[in-house]
Amino acid sequence: MKKVLLVAAENDALINAKVGGMGDVIRDLPLALNSCSILADVAMPEYGFLKDYYAAKKTAEVLIPYGNRTESVKIYKMLRPATKYTVIEANQSITENQDNSFQQQNWVYLFAHPLFNQDDGSIYTQGSADRPFADDANKFALFSLAVAQALLEGKLDDYQVIHLHDWHSAMIAMLRESVAQFSPLKAIKCVFTIHNLALQGIRPFCGDQSSFCHWFAQWFSNDSLLQNQSLSKAILDPRYTSCVNPMRMGIVLSDMVHVVSPSYAKEVLRTSDPQTGFIGGEGLELDLQAKAELNQLVGIINGCNYPEVKAFNGKSIQIKQRLSLLNNAQHALIKWQAHKTSVSAADFVASQRLQQYITQLSSARKTANASLLITSVGRLTSQKVMLFLQKLANGKAALTQILLDLYAHEPHAIMVILGSGDEHLSNQIKIIAAQHPNCLFLNGYDEALSEDLYQQGDLFLMPSSFEPCGISQMLAMKHGQPCLVHAVGGLKDTVKHQQNGWLFAGTDAAQQAKHFVEQFNLCLAYDSETLASIKLAASEARFEWARVAQCYDEQLYRI
Repeated sequence: MKKVLLVAAENDALINAKVGGMGDVIRDLPLALNSCSILADVAMPEYGFLKDYYAAKKTAEVLIPYGNRTESVKIYKMLRPATKYTVIEANQSITENQDNSFQQQNWVYLFAHPLFNQDDGSIYTQGSADRPFADDANKFALFSLAVAQALLEGKLDDYQVIHLHDWHSAMIAMLRESVAQFSPLKAIKCVFTIHNLALQGIRPFCGDQSSFCHWFAQWFSNDSLLQNQSLSKAILDPRYTSCVNPMRMGIVLSDMVHVVSPSYAKEVLRTSDPQTGFIGGEGLELDLQAKAELNQLVGIINGCNYPEVKAFNGKSIQIKQRLSLLNNAQHALIKWQAHKTSVSAADFVASQRLQQYITQLSSARKTANASLLITSVGRLTSQKVMLFLQKLANGKAALTQILLDLYAHEPHAIMVILGSGDEHLSNQIKIIAAQHPNCLFLNGYDEALSEDLYQQGDLFLMPSSFEPCGISQMLAMKHGQPCLVHAVGGLKDTVKHQQNGWLFAGTDAAQQAKHFVEQFNLCLAYDSETLASIKLAASEARFEWARVAQCYDEQLYRI
């Protein structure tokens, strides 16, 4: 069987090891690849808590030169658990699992070092405005070096393909290509996946504790670029030429580059234009164009899991189900307070709003149909929510107008927004939500609550300025909730206008917001029969991981 090593910062197969869509991919891809006779293991940082939670077994250690010191990175090995909460299966002794019955198992290698650990157990650090990515870059430079050394010393397994994910692991491609010591790794095909091109891990070439020459002082110095022009074209940022760009390393120095949807593969070849709201190659479009010309750029959309989905029956949500959702929201809100010293304004408003909704519904007949529910779930970043906040010609934010129009259409309808992220954006959404009784803003994330929203919602809103793939629209659709999305990237590839959902577009942010609101009102105006047909089509759309895995094998992993 072909063997692949996935190297990534996130993995939702393990507890508290996911931030975004990368975590979903690393969770689902290994099992899907098994169906194609490919064994896929995962290498990731241990983050200071995973080895203990799963009682992972220490199997190796590597000593590596890093920052003018020799660092020891320990490697722990565990079976991929059946669920992220499963400990028993992952706790089996490694030595007991060498017989043939365990040959189809997927392994997870956890790389442990104090630099990988956060006091709050998080994966990434916020950093500071004057030193962006500094702490994370230190962490992932050491991680990349440790994985490369472990592969070189045969302390993992023998792989035909090493598959790097985002800038966090991209420096492995650089070490393999540019450091003689790691040149034997060229025998392993190197694939690089871009999940988020906007985050590139840019740091100074030298002159900082978090810089390329500090991390790799044994092999690189200020004179390195003068002596090796091809190296400079592969690692320096094209806009900030005194800085290295790990994302660029992954693109230029890997054998194949993969982006997570066919439409996004075309968008990244164009120059970003913030004035018109278009996000494309983010400064790396020339490198991506070069890869495309060599047929080394592939767009394959991510998959989604469907086994737990019941056949869509088109029935309306009853009040007793809506009450259950609201009670789950209240429980999530209380849970979020556990690590807070004071209640935020957003949480206070949400608590009061929830109590109002529950009181209103508690006196109603429980088997009656609940009112219309509009939903939105996702990280609060400028990518995801700026079009909600974009001003229209009347001076109102698009979200404000949507809430006014929703009230005019159905006074008892509500919109629920679930997400956390940028504090400034959260505050703006909180202000709008506080002014509109039909809006519940839940400033956090809860997996069970998000699942409730996917199942009960009547219309899912996803106005991302750009979206390499997107998973939220797939999760909503599989439960029969159609989506209104911006016609970009993976959203355009999964939602078909007026068939299983709706699209909007525009030449700039102002026009996009205008068309967003207009299309929202058109959605509200659909007759029940047509709407039922669109909901059914949404529930029947399939983006199966098995098919995605076959594309990986044929287009990325072919040796």
